[in-house]
Amino acid sequence: QVQLVESGGGLVQPGGSLRLSCVASRTISDVNVMGWYRQGPGLERVLVADINNAGDTNYLDSVKGRFVISRDNAKNSMYLQMNNLKPEDTAVYYCGFSYILKEYWGQGTQVTVSS
Repeated sequence: QVQLVESGGGLVQPGGSLRLSCVASRTISDVNVMGWYRQGPGLERVLVADINNAGDTNYLDSVKGRFVISRDNAKNSMYLQMNNLKPEDTAVYYCGFSYILKEYWGQGTQVTVSS
């Protein structure tokens, strides 16, 4: 079973920035689409951004222009640069992907945006 480990979360003031990392225990070069998801308190887990091996990206409307997703297959890693953070970005952030009809998720990393 592939292991995914997120890091980089923490407490930040509104307007601040964080960079999240997701490191897989095996190659991700054969995983076409990987994504970042978040789940706020009492809310459903939603897709924040995803990226495929061609470099095509998609973003949740509310984070467009503020977040940038990227991946480095040589490092088995995926990243989410988050800028101009807002309180509504507060959530647990997860990296994940589907492969051969199975879902893989990391443990999540907490992002809290508050004064």
